[in-house]
Parts: sequence; C-alpha cells; structure tokens
Amino acid sequence: MASWFRRQRPRVEAPTLTPRDTAAGALRVDLAELAPAPDSFLGQCAALHLVFIEQLTAAMANAPRVADKDALARVAGVVFERYRGFTAELERLQLDKTDVMTPHLDSVEEFKRRTQGGEWHEQVASAHVAIGFLTDFWIRLAAGLPGELRGRVTAALTGGDIDGPMHRILERAIAANPTLASRLALWCRRLVGDTMLQARSALVLHGDRSKDEAQIEPVFTELIAEHTRRMDRLGLTA
Repeated sequence: MASWFRRQRPRVEAPTLTPRDTAAGALRVDLAELAPAPDSFLGQCAALHLVFIEQLTAAMANAPRVADKDALARVAGVVFERYRGFTAELERLQLDKTDVMTPHLDSVEEFKRRTQGGEWHEQVASAHVAIGFLTDFWIRLAAGLPGELRGRVTAALTGGDIDGPMHRILERAIAANPTLASRLALWCRRLVGDTMLQARSALVLHGDRSKDEAQIEPVFTELIAEHTRRMDRLGLTA
C-alpha cells in the first residue's frame, strides 16, 4: 500500500481525441494502470462532490417550481451520501480529509467557475452533464484501486439515482419551452471539453504520449458515447 501513496503525478495535457470507428465491445477497457494513489483518488473525488453539491444548491435556489427544488434537493442528498462514502474511506485509511482534499480544491473550484452556468436551465444542465460524465469516468478509474477499496468506492459512486431526476427536470423544462433545446444543446457541447480536462487531470500518465493516448482514447470515446446517449434521451444534439 505504501507504494501507492508515493506515486508522483506528471503534468496532464489537454485532450486530443480523434474519431474512431471501433466496435462497442472493443471499447470495454479500463484505466487501471493510470489510476492515482488511493489518497489522491479519494481526495479529488470528494472535492468534486463538494462542487457538485454547491452546483445543485445554486440550481435549487434558482428553481422556479417547488417540485424542481424538491427534486434537486433529493439529488443533492444522493451526492452528499456519495461524498460521505469517500470521506469514510479516508478515515478508514487514517488520513485527514482536509489534508487530502486541499490540493485539489483550486482545480475543482476553477472547474465549477467554468461550468456553473449563467441561468437556471444552464445550471441544471451543467450538473447533469458534469455529474454524469465524471461518475462514468471515476467508476472506470476505480478499477486501479486495491480490491476491497475498489468495491466500496464503486458502490459509493453508483449509490442512489441522480441521472433520472435530472433528466426529468430538463425534459419538463424543454417540453414547456422548446426553444430551450438548441441553447442547451450548445451549452452542453461547451461543457464536454472542460469536463474531459477535469477527468484527465486525475490520470497518472506514463510520460509516453503515444502509449498514453492509445490507452486513454478508447475510454474517452466510450465516455463521450454515453454522454451522447444521455443528451439524445433529452432530444439534444451532443
């Protein structure tokens, strides 16, 4: 376990995905070799979930309907339970959560600033895209954690329903005002780049760009495909 905590994280470069026409089955790969040490994994994941809670709280405050406020409050509750799961693992490892999370706060705060959204519909869409994409990413990255920790972290990341309530909020809003669709589609496309950069910042790369890209690209292709399906279900073009 000690070697995990000594692992150094080299600088991460911006994403440079190229289109691939690859069978879906071939994309079922994981990021185990590129996973950070458990302390870094848990610290960044916990810090991100605090940002998600802040995003959801802002959206809840601006929601026009009580039903939307209630739904967003319940989603925030699920995210908080996931956060508690990560901090429980830090306690299990006898790590101070402040010490472990602090190195990631500047990065996640900048991510929040870039993806917050200017008005309520954008705020909800931002949370839907960021939480969905990054949850898919962190589940795959958890493949590189030690066995029992991997299982508990995966359970935390998959606990509760976030996607369903967020989808229904946006679906109702678009149905009530169809002109929102094109604006939200454009906004969600803008979010993907920042969200991919945030995901990539967690990876521990080999330093060989060709090798790294060969391993990363199929995973991110799969993540983008799932994001596209999420947008398609809303009638938005990803």
